[in-house]
Amino acid sequence: MPWLLSSQLDCVSSSPSERQCERTAFSFYCSVRERLPVWLLEDMRCMEVFCWDDGHPRAFLPSEALLYALIHDHQDYARYLLNRYSVSALRAPRCSFCCCRGSGAPHLNIAVRYDRLAILGMMMVALKAYGEQSRRQEYLDSCGGCSHVADAGKSAVQLAVELSHADCLLLLLVEGAQPVGLDTALQRLVSCDASVRRHAQRCLDYLLLFLPSPPPLQRLQDEPQRWQSLLGNEVFSWLCGLAPPPLLLQALRCLVQFGSDQISMLPDFLQPHSWICFLSGR
Repeated sequence: MPWLLSSQLDCVSSSPSERQCERTAFSFYCSVRERLPVWLLEDMRCMEVFCWDDGHPRAFLPSEALLYALIHDHQDYARYLLNRYSVSALRAPRCSFCCCRGSGAPHLNIAVRYDRLAILGMMMVALKAYGEQSRRQEYLDSCGGCSHVADAGKSAVQLAVELSHADCLLLLLVEGAQPVGLDTALQRLVSCDASVRRHAQRCLDYLLLFLPSPPPLQRLQDEPQRWQSLLGNEVFSWLCGLAPPPLLLQALRCLVQFGSDQISMLPDFLQPHSWICFLSGR
């Protein structure tokens, strides 16, 4: 399937029953890709589609159907699955290659990788069904996943930073995900193509908004003049532990606590992609 490593797609099923399950799953995949009506897709999933699991066929799970909806941006189907099955639609499916128990948060990673902001927002609403904040936090920050799965070992925030998907990153951070990946964001800022540099800048700005205290960063010590020029004296001094956070950064932190929509209401010169330029004089 599309979220698996390409090297794993070469496996050929030997069992006729297993091949039949794969055919029904692929037919369902194509139906979701064509964005057929929700009622028809659910009829197919419940009665016609099967998955081969531990030597036996079984019904296709809502969590597996949600992965298809994410890949093809079928928002109506994703909304139905999340409203009907709530957090059970977010459970990690078992790996079909090694049969290990599902772990991590593959739906979050798929939403970030394909930049499915609308469905990601629906998922954040569904996560509120978790009674304990600790369970929501564990899910948001999950870095698990079978080694057969692409992006295994990365949290959704780390992936958003790597791909410069700033809107997804902001939504995750507002919901409480840990602001990890600052070093990656800095590297991305100076190494990415000009076409995505603005998005990389926004990712860095969002991380700084939610970062309680900066971690030690060797690259700042190695090239202080370069980074001081890029970040400005106030931000650079804060990241090096030499000064408190800039006042503008502290003000924006207070504002963002009321929701990510508050950021978009700011005038352009106070937008996160502009405030570092403002502080650095660029």
